Amino acid sequence: MRLRRQTLWLIAFGAIVVIALLFAFDATEIGLMPRRGTPSLWPFRILTDFGNDAYVLWLLAAVLVVIALVCAGLKGKSRARWLGLGTQVEYLFFAVLFPVVIAEIVKWTAGRGRPFVGGKANPFNFVPFAGTEAYFSFPSAHAVTSFALAFAAGAIWPRARGAMFAYAGLIAATRLVLLAHHPSDVVAGAVIGVAGAMAVRYWFAVRHLGFAVHA
Repeated sequence: MRLRRQTLWLIAFGAIVVIALLFAFDATEIGLMPRRGTPSLWPFRILTDFGNDAYVLWLLAAVLVVIALVCAGLKGKSRARWLGLGTQVEYLFFAVLFPVVIAEIVKWTAGRGRPFVGGKANPFNFVPFAGTEAYFSFPSAHAVTSFALAFAAGAIWPRARGAMFAYAGLIAATRLVLLAHHPSDVVAGAVIGVAGAMAVRYWFAVRHLGFAVHA
């Protein structure tokens, strides 16, 4: 029940912010950003890849394979420690994968045009079920990935929470500066990422996999 309330409050608050940005700020913000392709933006193009869902998921999958190989040759306490680490990495993997899948469905359904698709800063450029990259703006998959990863890592290692959310905020900022998304896309991605990671944590907890359900 507590998880349900937290998730509903998060989604409701996020929806209000997204709608407010859509009507009041999206067009203004993208008009303030530097022109797409500006040479000086190369650091942002490098940084933004650290929030790419494919890169993050493949890296986590590779770590899981390495842990499985190491565990095959261990016994006793050493094996138990590595299995515990494997459970944590498995949680990170699914905490990112689940909201990313949800986001891809929403992207395809909403069909929101990226900034300046169509020739102008029109935040209401929607072509539902378009299925093309140009109309995959809502929500930001990079924001989904980075915020899901930040929440999940913070759930496992609380001391890293501040640094991880700073990382997520930086990734979100690169998507705006590079004119890949509107502000409302980024906020929606953050909400989906955190809500998805929360749901996966609960799924693990009820099965006593790395977490526990408390009163």
